Formats: sequence, structure tokens, C-alpha cells
Amino acid sequence: PNQTMKVAVASKNPVKVQAAQQGFSRMYPSQSLVLNPYSVSSGVPDQPTTDQDTRQGAVNRVNNLAEIEPDADLYVAMEGGIEEKPDSQGRSQMWAFAWIVVKDKAGKWGESRTADFILPKSVADLVRTGVELGVADDIVFGKSNSKQQSGAVGLLTG
Repeated sequence: PNQTMKVAVASKNPVKVQAAQQGFSRMYPSQSLVLNPYSVSSGVPDQPTTDQDTRQGAVNRVNNLAEIEPDADLYVAMEGGIEEKPDSQGRSQMWAFAWIVVKDKAGKWGESRTADFILPKSVADLVRTGVELGVADDIVFGKSNSKQQSGAVGLLTG
């Protein structure tokens, strides 16, 4: 019998909820999925600036989500981050990436990090002044609320 799988998503951002829907639909093609989005604390800055903080933010969101929604079958969090590091020419660049953490109700974990990419200088310069990446993208690309639409990847890849 086809059982319904309850998936709790640690974000109300439609892009992240859709990504979870697509991913879990591929992983569990014979399951009916019900995704429930939640706003939960990451316990790290709104714009994590290290790989470690970004990963910890996703871990914290999954753990916080499991506390407020104990009946879900799966919990997922996606945390976007940035980090300053040199490129292959030794120039300091701002790189963007994300961590994804999944946990089931038995406590089994899975986690992965995306590839990273260099942000355009105009975006990076704004982020260095304390502007969150999504807002910086909106300013540079003339968009509104892009982080809940295509996000930085969508803006940069068209």
C-alpha cells in the first residue's frame, strides 16, 4: 500500500520547499508526500560567512524542526552560506554554497554540501558591507525578493 510520507522542511522559502519536493519525489517515487514548511532558528547569523557556520545552521534547523514537529517521517534543512577564500590566482573571492541536512524520525542522518561558485564583485562588495546575499542580488540585478524565486544561482545562470 502507498503510505503518505510526512516531510518537514526547515524553511518557508518556496524555492527550498520546491527543491525538497523534487528531491524526495525522486528518492521515493512510489510514496505520496506531504511537505510542511516551518520557520525555525538556525542558531547562526542570517548570513553565515564560514563553511562551519553554514553547516551548523542546517544541523541546528533540522534538530529544532524535529522538536516542534515530532510526527514527521523526514526532516530537511538547506542553509546557504558564503566564504572568503582565494581563487586559483590567489585573489580573495567571495564564494557561495549551501549545506543540506536530512534526518529521519529514527535519527538517521544524511548531509551534503553543494559545489561553490564565485559571486560577482558587485554582489560580493555589498555583502562585505553587511548586506545579506539575497538583498545584494536584488540590488545588483534589479529584482525583488529573488531569494524566494530563483536565488543567486538562478540569477547568475539565467
